[in-house]
Amino acid sequence: MTTLHSDLLAQLLASASEPLLVARVDRPDWPVVLSNPAFNNLAGTVQSDNRPLADVVEQLLGRELALEVSETVRSSAETSIPVECQNREYLLVVLQVASASEPDGRYCALFWRGGSLAMPANAEMRQALLQARRRVRDLSRDDLVTGLLNQAAFREVLAHDWAVASREKGSLALGSFELDDFASYVEVFGRHAADSCLRRVAQALRRHLRRASDVAARITIGEGEHLVVLSHASDQNGLDAFAGRIAVAVRDLGIHHPRSKASRFVTVSSQTALARPGEDESAADDFLNRVLAA
Repeated sequence: MTTLHSDLLAQLLASASEPLLVARVDRPDWPVVLSNPAFNNLAGTVQSDNRPLADVVEQLLGRELALEVSETVRSSAETSIPVECQNREYLLVVLQVASASEPDGRYCALFWRGGSLAMPANAEMRQALLQARRRVRDLSRDDLVTGLLNQAAFREVLAHDWAVASREKGSLALGSFELDDFASYVEVFGRHAADSCLRRVAQALRRHLRRASDVAARITIGEGEHLVVLSHASDQNGLDAFAGRIAVAVRDLGIHHPRSKASRFVTVSSQTALARPGEDESAADDFLNRVLAA
């Protein structure tokens, strides 16, 4: 096949009627590296150049769809998602692409395809389809009690992001939140009430995640329950402030805990840590285990 010159390719993209967004997903935060005029018209005031892909999608389509796209990118999958944007219906196509000139480079392309497409006829049906697709995907990845990632899925995500941060000399942050005296809570109220408590604490944590690319998981070690958050933060003070907000949010749930040594209510203790994988000789699992054991 004849190689297209870059100026010809640029003209073709500029004249395309389908909105197109391309992000480099082998770098931290997945920066957007290309958007064509059709996307810029669709996005309006939403800026995309060099911004994290998840942030752009969240601002344009909402947090749920940003989470859907983030999970697709992390799993290196390809998918099509019915969406509504600027009062028009589209099929958002997410494709993984590679560059022949950069064997180690990884990109993700998002196409907004309109027209007469095979989509459910109304918004309620489209939402039901999206939820069904997400549920099928999540059955093997989600913790059934909290809805957060399970331990196996979280370790996969951490290993992927560790490899990216190592190549790009970036940083990763972990925050671990352990429920205080939770074994005593289970003894008093039973497993069913304990699961309900875990769900409420997980929901409080999820509400404080800053980006769709941040991920959280439940990890059980012995009788201890840990909720763990992975982000690309690079500031220890900001990470500690985040942990403080989570602690306050959990305490404010007001879940009675008669045997807690820390409070009359359910509380969490936190550990936070930053790592620079390119400078750290340890592996991703070592980083996580170190934080959990602290």
